[in-house]
Amino acid sequence: MNRIDARFRALRKAGRKGFVAYICAGDPNLRTTAELTRSFERAGVDVVELGVPFSDPLADGVVNQLAAERALRVGTTLAGVLKMVASLRRSGCGVPIVLYVYYNVLHHYGLKIFVHDAAAAGVDGVLALDLPPEEAGPYEVSMKQAGLHPIYLVAPTTPATRVHKIARHASGFIYYVSREGVTGMQKKQAPAVTAHVATIRKHSKLPVAIGFGISNPSQARKAAQAADAVVVGSAIVNQIAKSGSDRRVTEKVGRFVGAMVKAVKSV
Repeated sequence: MNRIDARFRALRKAGRKGFVAYICAGDPNLRTTAELTRSFERAGVDVVELGVPFSDPLADGVVNQLAAERALRVGTTLAGVLKMVASLRRSGCGVPIVLYVYYNVLHHYGLKIFVHDAAAAGVDGVLALDLPPEEAGPYEVSMKQAGLHPIYLVAPTTPATRVHKIARHASGFIYYVSREGVTGMQKKQAPAVTAHVATIRKHSKLPVAIGFGISNPSQARKAAQAADAVVVGSAIVNQIAKSGSDRRVTEKVGRFVGAMVKAVKSV
């Protein structure tokens, strides 16, 4: 069974909500990314989402854009990220891992080669930000044949007819973008989240994860009340950026994420 399916099944059985942590792979370097992933697993994170750095990340706000720049500056590549994931698996790391990636990166790598290498490395799912399901035929077939989940986004502006179409293509979980625009920290949760999640549930039995803009434990707890899981990214990436070259970055960021996990698990 895919690790994502197993994790959400266990969460459902326990009556618990999930926590998804996003970081940009290679920020500040892949060694630290691996350490953070292990730290997140110890803190109770249910899924780790690794951003593959790209030079033109249109869906990302400034925090994640700068993280991608830092990662590219030290030479991070998709091949390097997959090698790191494989190393994590060999060391016993069992947390589900999703790659957050722009399709240009996959196209350049070679779709069939990527799917093979990702499955062999121990990746569980891929969220290709700029690949709509209407154009994802070969990608989707290859992914599902390899046991990988193609994960898709639903936005607040997505009409119900399109939610239905996306739900027919998605697997693993559906990522609900709780507000319009790019990634980034916000002071308030977007309105009508519960209603939008209810619309998604009418068309899919997959778990729904809410992301974009969740910045603190209070917001994470509130979001968890409306969905099956909560995704926090920019707020974690910002903690990494603030830590700079501090050798205690894993410890500091781990504490920050631990507080978020605790808030979500309290729901």
